[in-house]
Amino acid sequence: MPRRQGYALLIALVAGTAALAAGVAFAGPLLFSGSGTGRKQTAAPDPRSVARTPAAPAHSTGLWLSTWTAAPTTGLIDTYHGGDPARRTIRNVVHTSIGGDAARITLSNLFGTRPLVIDHATVNTRPVTFRGASAVTVAAGGRVVSDPVVVPVAADADLVVALRTPTAEGPVTIHPGTHQTSYVEDERGTWRTTDWRYLTAVDVHNETAAGTIAVIGDSLTAGTGSTLDANSRWPDLLADRLHDRYAVANAGIAGNRILRDGSGVRASARFDRDVLDVAGVRTVVIALGINDVQQSPQETDPRRIADALRSLTRRAHAHGLRVVGATLMPYEGFRTWTPAQNTVREQVNDLIRAGGVFDSVIDFDKAARDPYRTSRLLPSYDSGDHLHLNDTGYRRLGSLVDLAALRHGQPVSDQL
Repeated sequence: MPRRQGYALLIALVAGTAALAAGVAFAGPLLFSGSGTGRKQTAAPDPRSVARTPAAPAHSTGLWLSTWTAAPTTGLIDTYHGGDPARRTIRNVVHTSIGGDAARITLSNLFGTRPLVIDHATVNTRPVTFRGASAVTVAAGGRVVSDPVVVPVAADADLVVALRTPTAEGPVTIHPGTHQTSYVEDERGTWRTTDWRYLTAVDVHNETAAGTIAVIGDSLTAGTGSTLDANSRWPDLLADRLHDRYAVANAGIAGNRILRDGSGVRASARFDRDVLDVAGVRTVVIALGINDVQQSPQETDPRRIADALRSLTRRAHAHGLRVVGATLMPYEGFRTWTPAQNTVREQVNDLIRAGGVFDSVIDFDKAARDPYRTSRLLPSYDSGDHLHLNDTGYRRLGSLVDLAALRHGQPVSDQL
């Protein structure tokens, strides 16, 4: 079986259940110190002091990098199979980009209206603590970062983060439409879900990788149209090409726009949270704008879209980050397509290609369009709805990114 497909079902249902039932004792977090070969037990620092900062050091030779992220999108009023939503174990299955020798997790209650209690959490069955305690309360609208937990994390592999919520109330903060099977367990059994719940980041401690590439986008970045559990989103394929040299953090939200709120808050409003605060971020990839063109109310001024993209680049530059951006792909045949809006899309692409919007450009439009009808996708890449790609199309996008354009301080190549 290919590595990217993994054995998530076996891990989630067998090993995860055993670990939560056992309630293994854990005598405080192990923090790295000294030369990197020795470890000592010490009081956990305030997680806010080291987390969500670029390249926060775990010890002198390693970095904390986000091997996986998910942008919180909405609050779910959870009546899952009619059971008690307050007494559940959630097994979030996520797919890593790089590995490491320790991990920490970020939990979000962004859309909750009451405090969220997590009384037991594990990463691949290893117990996780929060400032030395096994339980944590996340305030409504808040988030927390765990202590480091010494657990081997493999690159390009499925990872299970289990969370038990004995007294949770209020909307559940989720990222829906994940194209990944996770699980929710209650007293009556275990149920499949394609939502990630409460979990928004997994960081790993890594001594060799150069940093994290944060990708912000819409459904085309989130992987709409790709095969369930195949991990064939184009950022996944990009991570494969980087050979563990950089982590790739995917902050795609289906339906997301730059200029207006819609599916999730607009990208300009979530840019700090989902890009600038990503652990170890070095380079930003932006693939946004098609929903501003095609969703109602449709943006008719291409310069407003290009200016908004340029503003994101300036914000990244203020943090010393390099920015790579993508052109907007065609979508003739999709229900919202009009000739007038296609002209807006083409004008946005002209402005992007002319320079001054991004540091470097990935021409998704040129690669994905039908050469005989440039206003539509190449049929072999079309998932069927004429807007989203299939696995073959996403594989093509992942192959397009010039790895040298992603470098921050030193060249990157396919031979790394």
